[in-house]
Amino acid sequence: MTNHSGPGDEHLDSAKQRCGWPLGHVDYLEYHDCEWGRPTTDPHRLFEKICLEGFQSGLSWLTILRKRDRFREVFEQFDFEKVASFGQSDVERLLDDVGIIRHRGKIEATINNAQRACELTETDGSLVDWVWRWAVQTPARDAEGGVPTQTARSAALAKELKRGGWKFFGPTTAYAFMQSEGLTNDHDSTCFVYDACETERSAFLEGRELLP
Repeated sequence: MTNHSGPGDEHLDSAKQRCGWPLGHVDYLEYHDCEWGRPTTDPHRLFEKICLEGFQSGLSWLTILRKRDRFREVFEQFDFEKVASFGQSDVERLLDDVGIIRHRGKIEATINNAQRACELTETDGSLVDWVWRWAVQTPARDAEGGVPTQTARSAALAKELKRGGWKFFGPTTAYAFMQSEGLTNDHDSTCFVYDACETERSAFLEGRELLP
């Protein structure tokens, strides 16, 4: 689809073919063009994606994007070794911070998940490598040929993390994370970044053994 630019997004090329979902706001466009579906080798950025997808539950992703800088500030750039040491006083501090989503359950889940991420790296060596075992070669499609909100793969990923003590990471959140991280390439085949994301994914998948 062709994007129709809004105020302040002159730097974005409105003539490029894009997926339909980011059209209408410059923040969505920048995220779609530069981040969504692209792998990261940084474990802190990957952990950030997991956490923010959890915070997004029940809200719009635009809300999260607008608060992301503050999230990064108060959660130590999502360095899970640092976040794992947060205590009750940190929870109360974060609940008073208007710059983030002030949801006790999600805040406590982020701290809990940081602790679980530390445990996972101790047993498996790398959060990034562990997560990328769950990548898929071929994107899933629903009965109408559209992009699903969850898959058997995302349900299995969510179940495995829940078994490991992770919280606020159900099958739908897991699939949104998989899309964001590039574990599946759900850009439309006509989208101008589809090929670039597929190239990055292919390079990242080379030599990796995926789960069946």
